[in-house]
Amino acid sequence: AGNGYFINTTSNACTLTLPAGTIGDEVNVIDYAGTFDTNNLTVAPDGSEKIEGTAADLTVAVERAAFTLVFTDSTQGWLLKDK
Repeated sequence: AGNGYFINTTSNACTLTLPAGTIGDEVNVIDYAGTFDTNNLTVAPDGSEKIEGTAADLTVAVERAAFTLVFTDSTQGWLLKDK
């Protein structure tokens, strides 16, 4: 948490597993090569935590996507900071 990640999916799809969250933790992600639309990024929650209120992976398939996830609590888990 508190880190930024430049993810390069030029050669293959990638999975980013989020850390165990503490309220206010942030993780920043950027599509380094502009290839999330070709080779998706999967964002996986840690253990039983949630992403946007659901205990499921988040698939990012938008070219040049850049976003921040912030941990809120055990009910909602990681939420998109900006849309």
